[in-house]
Amino acid sequence: MSESNLPQYDYDAMIIGGGPAGYTAGIYAARSGMKALLLEGVSTVSQITITDLIENYPGIPDGINGFELMQLFKKQALNFGLDIVAQDAAALAKSADHPAVWEVTAAGKTFKTLSVIAATGAQWNKLGVPGEEEFAGRGVSYCATCDGPFYRDKDVVVVGGGDTAIQEALFLTHFARKVTVIHRRDRLRAAAILQKRAFAEKKIEFAWKAKLAEITGREFVTGVKVADVESGKISELSADGVFIFVGLTPNTGLFRGVVDMDEGGYIITDENMRASAAGIFAAGDCRAKRFRQVVTAAGDGANALYSAELYVDELKGQSY
Repeated sequence: MSESNLPQYDYDAMIIGGGPAGYTAGIYAARSGMKALLLEGVSTVSQITITDLIENYPGIPDGINGFELMQLFKKQALNFGLDIVAQDAAALAKSADHPAVWEVTAAGKTFKTLSVIAATGAQWNKLGVPGEEEFAGRGVSYCATCDGPFYRDKDVVVVGGGDTAIQEALFLTHFARKVTVIHRRDRLRAAAILQKRAFAEKKIEFAWKAKLAEITGREFVTGVKVADVESGKISELSADGVFIFVGLTPNTGLFRGVVDMDEGGYIITDENMRASAAGIFAAGDCRAKRFRQVVTAAGDGANALYSAELYVDELKGQSY
């Protein structure tokens, strides 16, 4: 196939998502001379932007705020000339004009592109317990960085036992009088260094083999009910805030029915970030993988763009 055989199209690549994976793909796209557009999204927020401290990103030994790091990603992409639009992608479909062209609809406008990189990320799961919805924003939070300062000298609860839960529990000790971590198991899943810090922190206590059963209060949260996972016995804790960190749900609805996904809704790719449909690539937290970190998302983004570049060159008959 050669470029003369292709119908009119707008972009070589469209990148959907404005997190580390998306912006890394955008940097590589713009730097390589590809005609690319990044849809930053407006209805979802990249998880990194609400992270207070990232201390394991290579080259930044003193750590950095997640929002600040993303601003550096974006500035670098803009410096290379990447086109960025703050809109959500509303639809994705094969073009009726040619099977190699994809159509992405955003803000009522349809763009034609030869490749699509899904970098849509994921969002925090909710527990669905009584009181969670009622007290959202009134004591229930999914972001310690956003809301931690409101709980100075107060008692708070953190639900979860993974890296994020323990990182956020440690962050909350800068403000709260006491932080109680509620975890379903008798040991944490968090990285060893985080566990060591949490166990050494005098402000942190643990409720093991327990689950959050209800969030109580009046106008604002005043406490929680906790159920023992073995006996079912209910106990009550006083708390002014409840921070919930129990996993993620990928933002992959746009790609449902277009590419293969696993049971959790994550996009399945090969090692080169290629999804099951030709011309679709996935990177970052929306992709099925075991380890989700800023650095792995960035690596995914670079890999996905390179694969997309090779794919587009082949479509145009420009393979090296």
